[in-house]
Amino acid sequence: MGRLRSAAPDTYMVVEDILAADEGVPDTFPVQGTTGYDFIAYVDGLFVDSANEGSLTALYHAFTGESQLFSEVVRTCKHEIITTELAPDFERLTNLLVDICDVNRRHRDRTRRELREAVREIAACLGVYRTYVRRGSPPSEQDRRHVSMAVQEATRRQPDIDAELLSFVGDLLLMRYEGANEAEFSARFQQVTPAVMAKGVEDTAFYRYNRLVSLNEVGGDPGSFGRSVEAFHAHCLKTSEKWPATMLTLSTHDTKRSGDVRARTNLLSEIPAEWESAVRRWAEHNERHRAQGFPDRNLEYLMYQTMVGAWPVDEQRLVAFLQKAAREAKVHTSWINPVQAFEDALAQFAGSVMADAEFKSDLESFIGRHQLVALGRLASLAQTTLLMTSPGVPDLYQGTEVWNLSLVDPDNRRPMDFEHVASLLSEIRGAALSDVIARTDEGAPKLWLINRLLEQRRTDPKLFGSSSYTPLIASGAKARHAVGFVRDRLLVVAPRLVVGLGGDWADTAIDIPDGNWRSLLTGDEQEGGLGVPVAQLTRRFPVAVLARRAASR
Repeated sequence: MGRLRSAAPDTYMVVEDILAADEGVPDTFPVQGTTGYDFIAYVDGLFVDSANEGSLTALYHAFTGESQLFSEVVRTCKHEIITTELAPDFERLTNLLVDICDVNRRHRDRTRRELREAVREIAACLGVYRTYVRRGSPPSEQDRRHVSMAVQEATRRQPDIDAELLSFVGDLLLMRYEGANEAEFSARFQQVTPAVMAKGVEDTAFYRYNRLVSLNEVGGDPGSFGRSVEAFHAHCLKTSEKWPATMLTLSTHDTKRSGDVRARTNLLSEIPAEWESAVRRWAEHNERHRAQGFPDRNLEYLMYQTMVGAWPVDEQRLVAFLQKAAREAKVHTSWINPVQAFEDALAQFAGSVMADAEFKSDLESFIGRHQLVALGRLASLAQTTLLMTSPGVPDLYQGTEVWNLSLVDPDNRRPMDFEHVASLLSEIRGAALSDVIARTDEGAPKLWLINRLLEQRRTDPKLFGSSSYTPLIASGAKARHAVGFVRDRLLVVAPRLVVGLGGDWADTAIDIPDGNWRSLLTGDEQEGGLGVPVAQLTRRFPVAVLARRAASR
């Protein structure tokens, strides 16, 4: 990375570093930041109602029979990957550890089995993709912390493994011992743990744990049910101070679902009772379509969430998604050992459900009764606003300039109709806001919002580049539904938990810093002052993005 930076000193460079919640990009990295998966987790969390975690967890456990915590699912899946696909890598690590222990007085009598188990357990307990310990340099505080936590967790989970041995392996990983084998052991361990995390968590656990699948996203933690406004602000403040040019995103070629699918699925966290009633009703009705007891309830629950989130999804796309999900989960079938009978039963079930007019009518009635399409679009506009205005550089994945209900690849890599989007943009660029809103079903409001903010970013880059970041604290009956901030001359307010908001801000208000402000979206003027109603700021468009005019000389 250093050589690359030396060869291209002025090039914008980011790394695809999937960060844990308590992890940061190493300060020594000569880059602008990451590709933005950490941002996805904090934004998505804003739109999940953590107050209903108990209800949705109870439903998930009762309906599916799956009772493990996500952390337990992760550990199980990691061990499966370690002992199968990555077994040769861990045998090589074990060989190195055997050689290291053979010349160590305290550990030379260790059996190969206990050495193998120690390495496997620490790898399974490591909470990050990898550490960055290098020979000749002291380990960072962050690396020391993560290795220490992994050793402690391995000690707790496997009391049969000698704690002294686990501690010794931890010291090897931090390169506290000299020697060629010791250095190679640490380096190879750091090379294999990203695969443990990617294959064990992203490509397995994310398809087994289906409590609320909008949380099962790269860079996210399905075990954390929502994130607070305060956590979002803390993340943005840290970004503005340390990585102001990092990339931000909501969808990529690798996300499990598009930002719009997640935005709609998140709404289910606000209507747990209604969702439970619908799921149980659908399951009872669709029992007639089950073949030989397949699919299991966990996969069926995933199917219902997917249909709500991506509706209208056709049978071909749904079946393809479910078959991939089943293979990734590796419970009844897998990529290595596909079970045709199960996959045929799954495809038959999904196809029969899609062909069931009564079920589809009930599904569409549920979606319509709770306004999930309209509210999902509102949440999408809010998330897109945060993407375009938060500290960092926004990245738009192809097709997400308008509503996009893509699922995991290859679904999210379908050809995009660039000509249609370009034509739509040319028609709405100078149109009245009412005409833009009239074309909501085409995705015009989202495209219009993005275009407006990108145009402003092009003409006034300093407006979006300020390192200043101050959270806006709302007051009033609906204060918890607002998220906003000020970045010097830029002010942003967006809705969250939009079901509970109910389209009515009531007496919710914010304090706007002194000065003359102008909406970048509508052109409306607003004077700074105390207790400015949020309803006033969003009366013409559901989000507010204001810029303060420079003081006249």
